[in-house]
Amino acid sequence: MTPTRRPVRLLPLALAAALLAGSAHAQSLLELYESARGYDAAWQSAKAQYDANVYGAEQARAGLLPSAGLSAGASRSQFTNVTPDIKRGITSQNATLSAVQPLYRPANLAAYRQGERQAEVAQSQLTAATQDLIVRVSQAYFDVLAAQDTLTFVRAQKAATSEQLASAKRNFEVGTATITDTREAQARFDLVVAQEIAAENDLRVKKLALDSVTGRSNAQPVPVATTALPGPQPADVEAWVTQSETASPSVQQARLGLEIAQLETEKARAGHKPTLDLVASWSANRYPDGSTTIGGSTRNDTSTIGLQFNLPLFAGFATQNRVRQTLSLEEKAQADLDNARRTVAQATRSAYLGLVSGQGQVKALEAAEASSQSALEANQLGYQVGVRINIDVLNAQSQLYQTKRDLAQARYNVLLGQLRLKQANGTLAPDDLAQLSQRISPAAKP
Repeated sequence: MTPTRRPVRLLPLALAAALLAGSAHAQSLLELYESARGYDAAWQSAKAQYDANVYGAEQARAGLLPSAGLSAGASRSQFTNVTPDIKRGITSQNATLSAVQPLYRPANLAAYRQGERQAEVAQSQLTAATQDLIVRVSQAYFDVLAAQDTLTFVRAQKAATSEQLASAKRNFEVGTATITDTREAQARFDLVVAQEIAAENDLRVKKLALDSVTGRSNAQPVPVATTALPGPQPADVEAWVTQSETASPSVQQARLGLEIAQLETEKARAGHKPTLDLVASWSANRYPDGSTTIGGSTRNDTSTIGLQFNLPLFAGFATQNRVRQTLSLEEKAQADLDNARRTVAQATRSAYLGLVSGQGQVKALEAAEASSQSALEANQLGYQVGVRINIDVLNAQSQLYQTKRDLAQARYNVLLGQLRLKQANGTLAPDDLAQLSQRISPAAKP
């Protein structure tokens, strides 16, 4: 009896494919992410938007800081006196330096606080874009590995089917099998050849997608060579949901949106409040040719400093209606926050359950792989002794390699599911990618 083969326990990218690709030229998941961050247009757009929002938020600080201005002018006039007859050209030169320091402007203070919140919103938006990039790179990375695995298994199935076809032909020639066995094996071989063509094309497409997001030409992912698929930590879905309250960029943006709306109401109510500024100015007026009353050159300097108070009395009900408008926008922002919390909580629970389900599927497929291997060996032995027919062996081969493909894909889905769970609750960071990259490197032992 043929010895029982040990089921494959590596996340299978065939060693031959790894050798052909050249481990020295392969890039880790973290390396490809770093390449993508400097190339991906979507992330670059988010980074530019972040910088713009930060500078925009800084503009609100100007309302609390002093402002100063300088003005100057010159003019020429003709003075004529009828009795006695006097005609004189008069040149006037003037310069004024003024400054204002706000002392009490509640609307400006609220605008400054809004600017701080806008900067925090920009940071949350960039965090969300970074998490999205991590998942997109990881998806493309694992898609290439899965496509390589599929091609490897299809070629292995092609080789096995070719052997079965040759065996059927030999048995037919010696008269121990019918032509039906040969035709069944030929049909299965032709089908596998078609699958190989499709797998080769799919691999090319997946590689193009990885190149597109990373900016590399012919990127080569490091083969996954580990079965370490730990479950979510903590192993409590509600703990993940609780984390999302403070970590999720979506919830953070909605919470900051509510605070910005509340500050907008403060600005609107400031329309009823007075303002107080410290003002100072210095001006100089010079008449090089004299003035209308003085014949010689003259110069006058004037300095002032004081307080400027302003109290709004009536603005045609504009302020009252502005307050009502901002209060309604506050209610909208609160509803948006509630919706963000519920959406993130639902996405987190779905990602958690999907990860747990994926791990269960991996275990089931590992058992199915071992069973399919045993079934193939039993059918091969039965075919040799005449109790099984050729189609039984072919079906067993097909089942084994399909199970191997499904198992490889399920393992990649679990690895990606870990990242998607952290993205769902907002805790995903490049450090998680570094840890995952270490866990799936070829140096790791199963």
